[in-house]
Amino acid sequence: MNTFKLKIIASNRIFFDGEAQSLVVPHIDMGLEGFLAHHENCVLPIETGEMKITDADGKVIEAFVGNGFLEFLDNTAMLVCISAELPDEIDERRAQEAKERAEEEMREKHSQLEYYHSQANLSRAMERLKIKNRHKI
Repeated sequence: MNTFKLKIIASNRIFFDGEAQSLVVPHIDMGLEGFLAHHENCVLPIETGEMKITDADGKVIEAFVGNGFLEFLDNTAMLVCISAELPDEIDERRAQEAKERAEEEMREKHSQLEYYHSQANLSRAMERLKIKNRHKI
């Protein structure tokens, strides 16, 4: 079985550290980007969204990932991101409140920079809610 070393470092913890068969992450320019063993060397920006990891045992791990970057070098991938959360770690109430707060901020007249900041906050909150709702038991 072909695997590669994968380490995912979020701002508050090491989210994953082990062997993986595949990794799919949201890429800023291309939508989703997939990685398998022996992928070409590259560095790319990661966008807020859902990532999927298939570990060495074939278990699929779906999670929210915040902005960051991924480096794939010599069959080793390192992803550094702002946040990485499993669906059961997402606080739905908090994400809903963040969504409502960002929507309100976008309705107010602010500078263009503040508008884009609110837009990014809204995007993160909506992605968290989407992932949480898709994985409800």
